[in-house]
Amino acid sequence: MNIIFKALNDPTRREILQLLQERDMTAGEIVERFNISGPSISHHLDLLKQAKLVIAEKDGQYVYYSLNTTVVDEIMKWFLQIKTKKR
Repeated sequence: MNIIFKALNDPTRREILQLLQERDMTAGEIVERFNISGPSISHHLDLLKQAKLVIAEKDGQYVYYSLNTTVVDEIMKWFLQIKTKKR
């Protein structure tokens, strides 16, 4: 779970996740939304993949990134367990 929180700690990565909530995107489409270099976006995407927050699927010459809602659901479940913990 630590790698997930490390990935979520960065505002750029959180913004990438918000973009992917709207639709699947290629790295190039994601780069167009930011004022940072392609290699920097690739680094952010790699960390999000390591945390399993995004899924990368190759389609021809493009790689499409999508939000991994399964991991997001697990995070939300974990937060709810903390919130509802009895004292």
